[in-house]
Amino acid sequence: MAIRAPRPKHLRSLRRPSAAARGSSSAAVEQVLETRPRRRLKPSHPIPDPKSGPILNFTDLKALFSSVSTGKLMKSAAILRMSASPPLADLGSRIMTSDLMEAPLFRKTVLGVTKHTFYDHFCGGEDLTEAGRTVRELWEAGLSAMLDYGLEHAGDNESCDRNMEEFVRTIGWTTQSKALPVSYVVVKITAICPPRLLKRVSDLLRWEYKDNSFNLPWKLQTFPLFSDSTPLYHTPKKPEALTPEEEHDLSLAHQRLATICGKSLKAYVPLLIDAEDSSIQPAIDYFAYSAAIQHDAGGRKPLIYNTIQAYLKDATDRLVIAKNAADDIGVPIGFKLVRGAYMTHENKLAAHLGVESPIHDGIENTHACYNTCADFMLNEIADGSGAVVLATHNMASGEMACSKAASLGIKRNSPFLHFAQLYGMADALSFALRNAGFRVSKYLPFGPVDQIMPYLLRRAEENKGLLSTSSFDRQLMRKELGRRSRSWVNEKFNFGKQSNFVI
Repeated sequence: MAIRAPRPKHLRSLRRPSAAARGSSSAAVEQVLETRPRRRLKPSHPIPDPKSGPILNFTDLKALFSSVSTGKLMKSAAILRMSASPPLADLGSRIMTSDLMEAPLFRKTVLGVTKHTFYDHFCGGEDLTEAGRTVRELWEAGLSAMLDYGLEHAGDNESCDRNMEEFVRTIGWTTQSKALPVSYVVVKITAICPPRLLKRVSDLLRWEYKDNSFNLPWKLQTFPLFSDSTPLYHTPKKPEALTPEEEHDLSLAHQRLATICGKSLKAYVPLLIDAEDSSIQPAIDYFAYSAAIQHDAGGRKPLIYNTIQAYLKDATDRLVIAKNAADDIGVPIGFKLVRGAYMTHENKLAAHLGVESPIHDGIENTHACYNTCADFMLNEIADGSGAVVLATHNMASGEMACSKAASLGIKRNSPFLHFAQLYGMADALSFALRNAGFRVSKYLPFGPVDQIMPYLLRRAEENKGLLSTSSFDRQLMRKELGRRSRSWVNEKFNFGKQSNFVI
């Protein structure tokens, strides 16, 4: 028998959502948005006042990179240039996944080189002590940190328990370091529940969506996980029910997340639930939404932020359905919007199975989907509910969101609107948002070098792919380095303002 955590009294009488509530086509979603009562109605995409100009300033390079030393600026430009090289990125990926890594000397050499280059650039350190120094540097630069202990896939309950303890320790560290506020702590469900079980749970949840009469006795109250636009090819046939052992393991995973949530509530630090590939994402959504219901502390500010990947064709539908369901029962839920990090994996799997890819056909469709999701959440915030982390490296999306927030009267320092970029990437956007007065965080992974390898490989894939914006950063960095060089020469050799000296 699965063990359920106690639920708040005001939620104990909640009925399971009907089939209509659990799924909806895009047309139905639009109808919900049209008919749902709102305190204020606003245009979907307001046109910014051309007289006011763009909110984000990328032209004042001195102000943009004021918090970055010249040495760090030079190193960042070099690392981004190397990581954006497709041949070099491919070579690095082949080396990291090759059998040569089994040889101790070779492995030590590769990890040593990686640590002093890509790891130092994209990661916060090997432990909380080193990460704390990076958090301080970010704070002094006007940015916050989203702490992510780099735990990914766990294979058994013992590993899951150890990982839970690391998450709890990370949350506890934030309470001891109030001088260095941490905006969020990142949690990967794959670190506290084995992926093979998440796959089993996802299959069963998908089949329940297909067959309304399918019974899942272990299922907790949750928000809708699917829409009519969600591809279900991962589950082509009726899955077997969970075994007693699997139900027990699932219960243990819920208890681990409950422990993490309890610690997070006491520390007043919200949790970001990271997304994974679509084969196990339904189970991750289920964990996130059931935890949001179980640990609703009241008030508007959410404890749980679930991640929506905008490169998925059903992203908008799932976001709207889940958010409306949360509003209907009065449970706050936040969302982190990203474009996505598993594009190659998703496309290869869909091609192998001979089905349509769940990823949008072109990058412009992904951009449009992201902006639509951001637009929806900004309207929700303006209407008095919802919270969003706009995790984006795209300048146009950032400017659109800023303009939209301004038109809706959302304060730039609103606790319900947060921007985020990966540590070591899109620094120009982070600094421009900071200078404009918005809350900005860097997604900061930390942990042993070999443990962070899967994350670094994804960064290499992303940096050379369609979603990369590092070329814009590199261009601005080169210009700022040139400006500093000219300034140094003028100061060194006493060139006046009338000098035409150029280097």
